[in-house]
Amino acid sequence: MPATLPFAADLDRRVPTGQPVPVHAALLGERLHLRGLYEAPLDFMPLVLPAGDAGFAMLFRYGAAVFINLTESERKLFLKELKPRIEHPLRRAETEDTRLMLAPAGTIEGISAEGIGLNDFGLPRLQVVAIVLARSVALAQYEGAIAASFDAVDPLARQLQQERSHARDLKQMLQQMGGALLAQHKMIGRVEIQDKPDILWDHPELERLFLRLEDEYELAERSGVLDEKLALISRTAETATSLIYNRRMLRVEWYIVLLIVFEVFLTLYEMGKAAWLANP
Repeated sequence: MPATLPFAADLDRRVPTGQPVPVHAALLGERLHLRGLYEAPLDFMPLVLPAGDAGFAMLFRYGAAVFINLTESERKLFLKELKPRIEHPLRRAETEDTRLMLAPAGTIEGISAEGIGLNDFGLPRLQVVAIVLARSVALAQYEGAIAASFDAVDPLARQLQQERSHARDLKQMLQQMGGALLAQHKMIGRVEIQDKPDILWDHPELERLFLRLEDEYELAERSGVLDEKLALISRTAETATSLIYNRRMLRVEWYIVLLIVFEVFLTLYEMGKAAWLANP
């Protein structure tokens, strides 16, 4: 896979304008190591690389890749070369497929029944599409990870109601919730779902396109739902942790009470024994 810079000059040859262009987005792993694939610092992600005979790939550090105008065999070959750079590959990659088309004159850019209509296939527009699709597949992965932890909230709440709930069961559920909180860290720190893409600072005219696509893929709504679930999971985890701690402290206090009682009986026994020896 050769090192290269974004290749806007070669774009016209690689993106046919007279027919729909297939687009495939996938979340490949937790992170992509892109150092060495470009010769100069990038102002913003994604990194654009030529791929196949007439297509290219857009890569994101948080593990997402968007392939434009690639056949399935070309995509597999590219992924084979990219594999050493994928950190913690997913067993089942989250994917999203669509098509790009030139929007008829006078129509608004955005999603239709046929796919995504654009005024032109310039690199900035394609990068905006790639950013939205990459965030969508990343959200899908986090939604699946958090759903399993969220399902554990109800059993944990029932466990908390029981006076004799086992600490081992509580710990297992807390581990699941810990995974959900880790997913939140990745979503906020790496993917930056709710942040304005850097490319829009250089191309403010594309902000309407980004907002339309963001709305169609419901990125803000999905992110908000995840935040609400994570807030509930976090509160439940704090409650369970506090309960486990309090029960342990109560157990320690009972041990102390028993030791004091034992010491009192031992003292009384010694005093009685001493009195009996003094007055047989």
